[in-house]
Amino acid sequence: MVIRYLPRSSSVRTAALALAALVLLPTPFAAASQGPPAEPAPPKPAPAYSSNLLDKPGVHARPGAAAPAVPDGVSALSWVVADAHTGEVLAARDAHRRLPPASTLKSLFALTALPHLDPVARHKVTASELAEVAEGSSRVGVEAGFSYSVADLWRGVFLSSGNDAVHVLAKLNGGWQQTARQMRAKARALGARDTQVVSPDGYDAAGQVSSAYDLAVFGRAGLADPDFARYCSTSVAKFPNGNWSYPIQNTNRLLTGADGVAPYPGLLGIKNGYTTHAGNTLISAAQRGGRTLVVSVMNPQAGGGYTVYEEARSLLDWGFKAAGHTRPVGSLLPKSGTTVQRGTAQGPAHAGELAAHSVEADGSDWPAILLVGAGSVALLAGAVVVTRRRRAAVSRF
Repeated sequence: MVIRYLPRSSSVRTAALALAALVLLPTPFAAASQGPPAEPAPPKPAPAYSSNLLDKPGVHARPGAAAPAVPDGVSALSWVVADAHTGEVLAARDAHRRLPPASTLKSLFALTALPHLDPVARHKVTASELAEVAEGSSRVGVEAGFSYSVADLWRGVFLSSGNDAVHVLAKLNGGWQQTARQMRAKARALGARDTQVVSPDGYDAAGQVSSAYDLAVFGRAGLADPDFARYCSTSVAKFPNGNWSYPIQNTNRLLTGADGVAPYPGLLGIKNGYTTHAGNTLISAAQRGGRTLVVSVMNPQAGGGYTVYEEARSLLDWGFKAAGHTRPVGSLLPKSGTTVQRGTAQGPAHAGELAAHSVEADGSDWPAILLVGAGSVALLAGAVVVTRRRRAAVSRF
C-alpha cells in the first residue's frame, strides 16, 4: 500500500486531487485506448443480514441446523456475541438498549487517551488531581506527592479499575471535561451511537449510558490496539508506592480464576464493571481455533455478583460452537461513510484485519491521507503471558 500525504496549500491540493483522480478513476481517454467498454459489473448481492434487526427488542439469532440453540438461561438485560475479525454479530438481546455501563466505560476512556500519553513519562500526583474521585469508588491506591509512570497508572485502570488513576490520566489528557468530550467523539467515530459520557471513569452519573452493542464495539477496537490488548489481558502486576510496591490483580475473574470463578480458556480479557445503579457489566474477548469472539453483558437479573461471568461464559461457548453455522444478525462495523480508527499492525494477530476495514482521521477539515493502489496489511501476533495469582477481591469496580 502506498500512502501519499496531501499538502495544505490550496493550489497544490487541487493538483494532488486531480492526480489522484487520474490514478484512481477510469477516464474517457483510458476507455478509448482500450477498445469497446467492458460489460457492466453485476450488482453486488444484498448482505446476508440486516443490521435493522438489532434495533428491535428481544433475542435475535439465525442458527443453522448444525448450530446449538442460543442459551436461554442468560438473564442479562442486554448482551451481544460478535466475531472480532469480521465484526459480524452472531446473536444479541436488546443490543441498543441504553443502560449505565459502570467501569466498562473505561474501555472507551483507554481508547481515547492511550494514544495521547507516553507510557514511560512520569508524573508527580497532586492532591487536586484526586480531590474529585467519587466517595466509595474503586481505587488502586494513587497517592498525592508520589511519582508514577503513565504505564503504572494504566495498569491501575485496567487491573484495579482505579478511578483515582483515571482522574490523574484524564488531567494529563487535558482535563476531565475535555476527556469526556473526546470520549463522546471517539464513540461516534467508532459507530457507537448509544453512548453518552458524563464521567470518564464510568461512575454513575445522570444521563450516562451505553449499550451492549457499543461495549462490543469498544472491545473489538481495543483488541486492535497493542497497548490496550496488553493491559487488559494482564492478570497481575506490581503497583508502586514510594520506595516499595504491592501486587494488584485484575478484577476480571474470567481472566484470573478468582473467587471460585473458573478462568475461561483463551480469554483475552478486556473490562468488567459494577455500580449499584448499573449492576454488573462485562466486556470479554476470547480466542479459540483461530477465531476471536467479543461478548458484552449488561446487568444480569438473576444470581449473585459473579453471574455476569457465567453468563458471558455460556455466550462465549455458544459463539464458538455456532460460528460458521449461523447467519449474522448485524455488524459492529459502522455504516458506509463513517470513519473509524485504524488498528495497528502490532498486537493481536487480528489487528491488521481490523485495520483493513478502516481509515484513521486526523481531526482536521481536510483528508490527511490518500491511498493509491492496493496492498496488504501485515499481521504481527502479540503474545501475552498471563500469570495467575490470587488476591482479595475489591468491593466495587
